Amino acid sequence: MQEILQQVGALLVGAIPTALLFIVLVLAYQFLIQSPLTATLKKRRALTLGAMEDARKAIEQAEKRTAEYAARLRQARAEAYKLREERMKQWNQERDAALETARKAAGNKVNQAAAQVEAEAAQARRAIQASAAELAQRAIRAVLPAAAGGSR
Repeated sequence: MQEILQQVGALLVGAIPTALLFIVLVLAYQFLIQSPLTATLKKRRALTLGAMEDARKAIEQAEKRTAEYAARLRQARAEAYKLREERMKQWNQERDAALETARKAAGNKVNQAAAQVEAEAAQARRAIQASAAELAQRAIRAVLPAAAGGSR
């Protein structure tokens, strides 16, 4: 058993340089490769996540702006429609006023023409009545003898 212990002790003493070399390599790997690689991956992840967060914020802002523009567009369309309706009402009122003025002018002309026709008709009646009286006198003179007041 002693012999086994001596052999195990000799193996352990022979393994010390290998173990020290392994520990040095692990430490060198840790300081030279693992730490810079971890730091680089953290930076990369931070940049990627930061870029994704910036992209999300940009998308949210774009959606807000789109909603604002859509609201402004709806409001502008409503105002344009309202303005168009007001103009149509104004034009209809102007048209109605012009038609009413034309109707009144035409009515006045008709009334004037009717008055003129009535005046001409009255004048024609007077002329006919005067003529009728004169014709009656002539007829009486022509038919009745001179003694009755005729001229024959």
